[in-house]
Amino acid sequence: MLEKVTITLPIILKWIFICVLIGIFSGSASAFFLVSLEWVTQVRIDNSWIIWLLPLGGLVIGLTYFYFGASVVKGNNQLLEEYDKPTKLIPLKMAPFVLFGTLITHLFGGSAGREGTAVQMGGAIADQFKVIFKLENRERRTLIVMGISAGFASIFGTPLAGAIFAIEVLYCSKINLKTIILSFLVAYVAHFTVGFWAVGHTHYAIPTLPTWTVSIILWSLLASLLFGLAAMTFSRTTHLWGKIFAKYISYPPLRPFIGGAILAIAIHFFDVQKFVGLGVPVIVDAFTTPSANFDFLLKILFTGFTLGCGFKGGEVTPLFFVGATLGSALSLIIPLPIALLAGMGFVAVFSGATHTPIACTAMGIELFGLESGLYIALACGIAYLASGSVGIYSSQNSKGVKYHLYERFRRQKLKNL
Repeated sequence: MLEKVTITLPIILKWIFICVLIGIFSGSASAFFLVSLEWVTQVRIDNSWIIWLLPLGGLVIGLTYFYFGASVVKGNNQLLEEYDKPTKLIPLKMAPFVLFGTLITHLFGGSAGREGTAVQMGGAIADQFKVIFKLENRERRTLIVMGISAGFASIFGTPLAGAIFAIEVLYCSKINLKTIILSFLVAYVAHFTVGFWAVGHTHYAIPTLPTWTVSIILWSLLASLLFGLAAMTFSRTTHLWGKIFAKYISYPPLRPFIGGAILAIAIHFFDVQKFVGLGVPVIVDAFTTPSANFDFLLKILFTGFTLGCGFKGGEVTPLFFVGATLGSALSLIIPLPIALLAGMGFVAVFSGATHTPIACTAMGIELFGLESGLYIALACGIAYLASGSVGIYSSQNSKGVKYHLYERFRRQKLKNL
């Protein structure tokens, strides 16, 4: 539901100025992060022994957050909570803390993503303008949306998806037209800022598309259903590991230390190098070469364990990995082009895990082209409906279409008892 808001020329100019500043600062932060991430990844690749420092890196992250970063430890969930009930300014230190923690995670071999880092940096930067421009507390919602939009758009090079994601992940709650417009504007400012710093993004392609037939639609529906189940597995696995570590290890800094030791041993003694870090090369290969049957499950395991024990980073790139490799493996039994299945999985698993089918459809079109739009939209929609009510963000207010369908089914089931 859109809120009504009075708009005058001074207000327009003020918000455009704020928007440009947030876009430039967030985009620059993402550019620095992308360059730094590429550097630490290369260091890890060139020095395989560094994996044994993963427990030490985890201990440093744990101690840093426990003694100095307790006010920002919730990460993305904190942004969602502050949007829903604006109470306390998000500390600016959230940005350097999550940046540091994510780089340490990737340097020593943890399995994590990057969008969570960019979104948290964008959100923390944006929220500071509440004080600088003496904005009312309710206007913080607009700032948080802009921060999420700028961070997401700049880290993936998908401004349209970033703008929609920032709105959809909040289920359009308490959104006004001004916020929607600013979300799109800041996304493009942040995106072009990354381009200004000459930092590139990975490119993917779906070269061939089959003609729509009943058979093709049915196979696409089956694949999309499996993508939704994979999204459900990813979300529940990540939460499960977090609960296990919290239950059995009371001292938080020890969780990533012990988890890091287990990961280091597993990585050293088993052939699982492709499951550490972002895994972008594996994602790229999935579009042309069928992936191994269990690659997507192992990525779920390693990422869920890494984030669940307390390392930092995002979930979205691992979700891309899971979806692309699952789709790639399915190409051996589903008569659809391998690149199409990988691309559908790429965005569909993300859609199911974040409850954002519209943003993920937009991302698919931005990455793979408008021609694949129908396949992408179908995959994202079905995966969203099939992924259950639990997503990767525990504080997300899941009151969308799926929630109402589940509630209607639940009430009908109780009525029939």
